[in-house]
Amino acid sequence: MTGTTIRLTMAQALVRWLCAQETELDGRRVPLFAGCFAIFGHGNVTCLSEALEGVQDRLPTWRGQNEQSMALAAVGFAKAQRRRQLMVATSSIGPGATNMLTAAGTAHANRLPVLLLAGDSFASRVPDPVMQQVEHYGNPTVTVNDAFKAVTRYWDRISLPEQILASLPQAVATMLDPADCGPAFLALCQDTQEKAYDYPAAFFAPRLWEIPRPRPDRRAVARAADVLRDAKTPLIISGGGVRYSGASEAVAEFARKRGIPVVETIAGKGTLTHEHPVHAGPIGIVGSTSANALAAEADVVLAIGTRLMDFTTGSWTSFKLEARFIGINTARWDALKHSTLPVVGDALETVGELDAALGDWAAPATHMERARGLFAEWNALLDTHQAPTNAERPTYAQVVAAVNSWAGPRDTVVTAAGGLPGELMKGWRVKEPNTFDLEFGFSCMGYEIAAGWGHALAKQGDGVPIVMIGDGTYMMMNSDIYSTVLSGHKLVVLVCDNGGYAVINRLQQFKGVPGFNNLLKDCRTAREPFPVDFVAHARAMGAEARHCESMGDLEAALDWAKGTDRTTVISLRTDAYAWVPGDADWDVGVPEVSERPAVQDARTSQDAIRKKQRVGV
Repeated sequence: MTGTTIRLTMAQALVRWLCAQETELDGRRVPLFAGCFAIFGHGNVTCLSEALEGVQDRLPTWRGQNEQSMALAAVGFAKAQRRRQLMVATSSIGPGATNMLTAAGTAHANRLPVLLLAGDSFASRVPDPVMQQVEHYGNPTVTVNDAFKAVTRYWDRISLPEQILASLPQAVATMLDPADCGPAFLALCQDTQEKAYDYPAAFFAPRLWEIPRPRPDRRAVARAADVLRDAKTPLIISGGGVRYSGASEAVAEFARKRGIPVVETIAGKGTLTHEHPVHAGPIGIVGSTSANALAAEADVVLAIGTRLMDFTTGSWTSFKLEARFIGINTARWDALKHSTLPVVGDALETVGELDAALGDWAAPATHMERARGLFAEWNALLDTHQAPTNAERPTYAQVVAAVNSWAGPRDTVVTAAGGLPGELMKGWRVKEPNTFDLEFGFSCMGYEIAAGWGHALAKQGDGVPIVMIGDGTYMMMNSDIYSTVLSGHKLVVLVCDNGGYAVINRLQQFKGVPGFNNLLKDCRTAREPFPVDFVAHARAMGAEARHCESMGDLEAALDWAKGTDRTTVISLRTDAYAWVPGDADWDVGVPEVSERPAVQDARTSQDAIRKKQRVGV
């Protein structure tokens, strides 16, 4: 080290720089990178692990059991911290790297930041082909890491040690940019990691990163105010961007003052508590009758911080063709969809400026009264479906109600794929903001337990993550139960066993195909399908576990789980055919030609759905 430079390997310099980055979290100055999930192999074990081992007090390293799940844990952590603090995930080359592709897609679809570091082949190419290197005969520069280009916001290959001087700040700036937020990926050539370089000492100076709040164009705000003033039945759709902006209270107050009901997207659920006076329920395909009725009546829709995916819009069938849309979003791409009037800016700043531009305007009082009436009807419908019965197996709705009643206000429920997303979206009544995580941007099977680990790391004892997962998804990825027991991060995991992929079986049959290859009883097997002993499996990984046969058993098991000192798994056989009704349409492909009358009928219904869509509006 000299007065102006420090001689380090590229891997050492990278880790030292990560340790110097800081952010603000709830008014406290904290490390931007809270830790690193790592599975070491050739490509990251000899150099990157050497660097990480020396900074365990500043950048703790956690070992997962699968590269995909540990990167998903990083995604869950970023969501829990509302994109203000991040995790790193690192793998070796080859299959270790490609295992992280699904997690990268999940982060990209959900606009969530995670830094992915994967080993790569040699920059010199002297020892090529190295173990696990996939060769492309016509282009030797291509490795499997190029696959990450499709699922990351920032991608780079570090083949010279000095390249991190420019690349690392750009990667972080991308991950923290509200308009361009998503995962960043660096491919680290094996021989480059070992090379020493005289890095400027200033490169490692502590740096505080502040998330920008871009303000909207005044003319766009004025145009939005003009449109809104003409509204008689306006509606606010609150998306995940409202939570990440910290605009929940501002949006709620704006809605109260202007008399506009608020409905929530999947990513936006938990912006408001269930009982908030302007809350009118979740919207869309897995939404409420109240929100969807308001959407059908809306003359102006104010979409804040949402990308307006098909599950929100009913594949663009949920609104009147003449309804006008105003899109408030930091991302121009999202603000401009379907001829929406774009107001590009931070949700908190933009809502404040729009409020100022509206003067004393408010929607007719009868509109909010109707919204509250519709929401009361929805709650009554939920009560009916969640009420106990004498059925042999409980429904998802009943299970959701029981867990919801038991959960503390700071506990966070986590789910992602299968039938539980719809039932939780409809039936979970949020007690405190930012305690609901339904990953449905990518609907990633396997997210649940891994993300629960990420939430536990973020919560640090402030509530417990409650992971609700189906048997099919549990079978796909469960190994981080072991990780949470080892690391001391407690989850409560509820496995609802309905005999396979029940919700996709429902869709399959609804579109005219007989049950096939989804429920275990409809699969090709050599023996009679049998239930998995989830309790024995969880105990084998060190967790506490208990099986339930009834709702009474479940309630007792939940109370028992409060007192356990580690991750606790509860299994329960549930009904595979009972669902809380939804009333929004969904455009999915149905065969145009088929000999099956049921498929022909489904195709007729599908054509009718498409006639209702807003196309080019």
